[in-house]
Amino acid sequence: MLQQTQVKTVIPYYLAFMQQFPALPILAAASLDEVLALWSGLGYYARARNLHKAAQITHRIATAFPDSAAELLELPGIGRSTANAIASQASNTPLAILDGNAKRVFARHAGIPDWPGKATVQNKLWQAAQDRLTKVNGAAYTQAIMDLGASLCSRSQPDCEHCPVNADCYALQENRVAEFPGRKVAKKNPEQFKQLLINRDSQGRIYLQKRPPTGIWGGLWSLPEHTEQDAINFELQLPLLIHDFSHFRLHITPLLVDHKQMQVNEAQGSYFATKDWRKLGLPAPIRQILEQSVKIPIQ
Repeated sequence: MLQQTQVKTVIPYYLAFMQQFPALPILAAASLDEVLALWSGLGYYARARNLHKAAQITHRIATAFPDSAAELLELPGIGRSTANAIASQASNTPLAILDGNAKRVFARHAGIPDWPGKATVQNKLWQAAQDRLTKVNGAAYTQAIMDLGASLCSRSQPDCEHCPVNADCYALQENRVAEFPGRKVAKKNPEQFKQLLINRDSQGRIYLQKRPPTGIWGGLWSLPEHTEQDAINFELQLPLLIHDFSHFRLHITPLLVDHKQMQVNEAQGSYFATKDWRKLGLPAPIRQILEQSVKIPIQ
């Protein structure tokens, strides 16, 4: 959950998730819909899909959760840094990590310029992480590196005075802390425009379709999109909703349609009462639209 997401945002999701799925066998036995419902609004839904799949794989083939980095790398959604972090915490083995906070620490301490997203820069950061690796107490060291980046060595206004490694930090000694790590060259994200159809029957149930398992909002429930082939009368246009993804901006126009004029594909979706769709895995903007639609009287 903490990948690409701040701690304060994650905490309520984490607590709810652990209450629902307190053990790996319970998570493995749950449906993907149950998992995505608790992830709804947190974004980056591939994390939830990978976590669920990893739980199922581990529960099926292993008597215990793997604790070696090599085994962990075989699970979906786990890369080199995550595998090393888990293995280090589980077995106290010293292993290099390189999450977002660690990248900032090593970029400053070793004086590695340019944007960490570049492959050449990543390689230099991994080498810096390996060069500075402790020989004992791997779990404590791993946690310390992550905490150092999250607290003292923050992106803005770092507290260099109290940093335990300030004596040989390249960026501090050269008075160039603000230059590290390098920034990605900013570019304007492309924009997409979609009309989404709110098809509500006489009972107030809304038709939702399940999206493909991969891609944007993969595996979540959403409103069907309006296409040029749809010859439908619109009863009401709800306010425009703008939602930013990491690589594009989506402009959503929600349209309340005449239920009797719209044909639905029952193989792709179903009608859900309000109490039922509120339990589904829904993208945050779709949930917002549905909550708005509940306030509109049924004609």
